[in-house]
Amino acid sequence: MKKNLTLCSVFLLLVSCVPQPQNKNLTYQNIVILSDLSSRIANKQPKDIGEIYKIVQNFKTECVKPGEKIGDKSCISFSTFSDKVVASIDIQKIKSLEEKQRFINSTKEYKNSGFVQKINDFEQKVKSEYSNTRNQGLDLISILIEKIENEPIIKKDTLYTDTIDTTFVKYDNHIYIFTDGYLEYLNKNANNQFYFGSSEIDKIRQFCKANNVDITNALEINSSLCLPSNKSNKNKYINLHILETQERDKNDKLQTYKYPKGQRDNEILEAVWRKWAKESGFKSLEWKKY
Repeated sequence: MKKNLTLCSVFLLLVSCVPQPQNKNLTYQNIVILSDLSSRIANKQPKDIGEIYKIVQNFKTECVKPGEKIGDKSCISFSTFSDKVVASIDIQKIKSLEEKQRFINSTKEYKNSGFVQKINDFEQKVKSEYSNTRNQGLDLISILIEKIENEPIIKKDTLYTDTIDTTFVKYDNHIYIFTDGYLEYLNKNANNQFYFGSSEIDKIRQFCKANNVDITNALEINSSLCLPSNKSNKNKYINLHILETQERDKNDKLQTYKYPKGQRDNEILEAVWRKWAKESGFKSLEWKKY
């Protein structure tokens, strides 16, 4: 009996000396900015540059936090719908923690080429694209689908373990789309799958009037008025932000609308986009107009 008690005591002592597993949950940001540089830029003075500046500065001060935070893995990128990535800062690509911190804090070998300089370069590249790029109408949703599926713009959650401790790394994926909300392009006659312009908006308006229903109910009743959904396993990781949407039916000088509330262009476009995003399985959608 005494021998058994001794063995138990030794076992408990050994077990107590074994380190307990420590799990960490870390969340980083992956920000993707896509700009529609079409005729909308000429139609109405865009406020994109100012909004993009806010996103970039938030990435700097709230995500990476030079001088405060250690080991960030966040990423920000910018491209137009007609091009691949124009500018990108991906902290995750620097594997060594020490080098990562020198880059973030712009010290030693990164004194003149670190994070601060990369932020400035990023903003200059955005301004350059807005000054020099103009496209005809593009099939934005088809291009968005292609980018999500075939370009490495989305980051998935992962985990790291050293057999004892486990670190769960999660990413908040945000795609900011700067567009007027209208989905018009030149080859509508060849493929009108995702075309949604003034005539499509008016069909919904007339359906609402004829059936005495609001926009949401009209889209539920008549699926032909909607955009076709596009389900993808990646969509569930993505928060969509549709920004700088315009209102062609608004007189800016008189501050009046051509149509009554509940039948206006921007209200119809928002409802159509929201239904498409929900049915396509996106995590969330923000709609913003200026």
